[in-house]
Amino acid sequence: MAPKVLVSDKLSETAVQIFRDRGIDVDFMPDLGKDKDRLAEVIGQYDGLAIRSATKVTPTILDKADKLKVIGRAGIGTDNVDKDAASKKGVIVMNTPFGNMITTAEHAIAMMFAVARQIPEASTSTHAGKWEKSKFMGIELTNKTLGVIGAGNIGGIVCERALGLRMKVVAYDPYLGEEKAAKMGVEKVELDELLARADFITLHVPLTDQTRNILSRENLAKTKPGVRIVNCARGGLVDEEALAEMLQSGHVAGAAFDVFKEEPAKDNPLFNLPNVVCTPHLGAATTEAQENVALQVAEQISNYLLTGAVENALNMPSVTAEEAKVMGPWIKLAGHLGSFIGQMTDEPIKAINILYDGVAAEMNLAALNCSVVAGIMKKFNPEVNMVSAPVVAKERGIKISTTNQDKSGVFEGYIKVTVVTDKRERSIGGTVFSDGKPRFIQIKGINIDAEVGAHMLYTTNEDVPGIIGTLGQTMGEHGVNIANFTLGRSEAGGEAIALLYVDELVPAEARAKLAETGLFTQIKPLEFDVV
Repeated sequence: MAPKVLVSDKLSETAVQIFRDRGIDVDFMPDLGKDKDRLAEVIGQYDGLAIRSATKVTPTILDKADKLKVIGRAGIGTDNVDKDAASKKGVIVMNTPFGNMITTAEHAIAMMFAVARQIPEASTSTHAGKWEKSKFMGIELTNKTLGVIGAGNIGGIVCERALGLRMKVVAYDPYLGEEKAAKMGVEKVELDELLARADFITLHVPLTDQTRNILSRENLAKTKPGVRIVNCARGGLVDEEALAEMLQSGHVAGAAFDVFKEEPAKDNPLFNLPNVVCTPHLGAATTEAQENVALQVAEQISNYLLTGAVENALNMPSVTAEEAKVMGPWIKLAGHLGSFIGQMTDEPIKAINILYDGVAAEMNLAALNCSVVAGIMKKFNPEVNMVSAPVVAKERGIKISTTNQDKSGVFEGYIKVTVVTDKRERSIGGTVFSDGKPRFIQIKGINIDAEVGAHMLYTTNEDVPGIIGTLGQTMGEHGVNIANFTLGRSEAGGEAIALLYVDELVPAEARAKLAETGLFTQIKPLEFDVV
């Protein structure tokens, strides 16, 4: 059955057609996002949800979204989506950070010009029939120092445009390397230095615990007298009341804001102050940007539902379509390894240690980690997936660590998963053969070669004669067909293991019969999702 997507906000017909062309069943109801009760009634039918800002995806909506796998926001901001609730539900939340980069950067530059030359006030005055040339004395941007807080996608474009205007650019961004800064032609500085040197300050960071109120009253006091401040990023980055006071005192010469702490902004300390330019969150409001993000979100949702590619996700690692093709078998392997250990472990898990070797160590390890953890956590919650698993593990206080190493054995790559409890450590290793099929290659340090089947039986015993016969005879007596039979041992006469790939779940009666022989120290039925 084709995946089903709901478009609950206004997307272009071209974007909606992308879903149809990709073979996805789509319902286009652009006003539904405003009706939360109706949305809650119908959301359970859909695998994907495409939205803009009008639709509010609350825990109540998510509670009804039993089939939902992905939410795609046409735009950057996802404040209208409860991402914690979505993660717990196992729903991927995507945005489209690239479709409106140029538009938002251009708006920041336009706001900088507007506040430098007092254009809105001069326009209003002229419309009123006044001719106040001397009142609106502005400043040039050329040779002024622009301080850019956040030199990522949008901030980087602002830097490029500002350099073209012959401005000097200093940037504060903890993730900006010296080499990258040099290539961009900007000077990387700490925040305090930026505040002291900049004639203009523009912000281009998301609103997080680290960036909230980054231009606080204290930091605003550190700015150069006569500074002009532009915010086209997110409300809440600047202490608006403190800024209003500094505008009135003259320490700050002007401000241009497209975003506000409370939106829609009906009342704000910055309103009606001289040389303050305000726009109603227009950063992405161009025809080109709105179309770009709509097309992008349609492609991203389609790619995920059809190929498993995860692009621009906010609550799980992204996996490109190219990576998905290569990593698909390894992601399955990681899940199987986790599932094996999860099914074998009854006591609380304290830690999960994952070793990646060879080609596996060169892949998208964050995605592989999520698959391992999801496999383990399914023992405790069958509904868990790669999105919700890390949340569940964190809630349980489980520590997750990874180790990478170069090719160290006969396999081109392998993954080894170890869980730690108060009672023991348990490990299993696996690889992917050239046929694309995952294999278990080591259990408890004992080498094996076992294909993964939907139904399996794992046993441990002392290495003595008769084990193969006992297992085969017991399965036959209970009508269980064995598709594959793998044995391994630590040493002659030592601990031995058997892993049977069978056509159906081994019934309790057969397991009881094996236990009665006294030959086995452990008998465990296992199930794996091999689809």
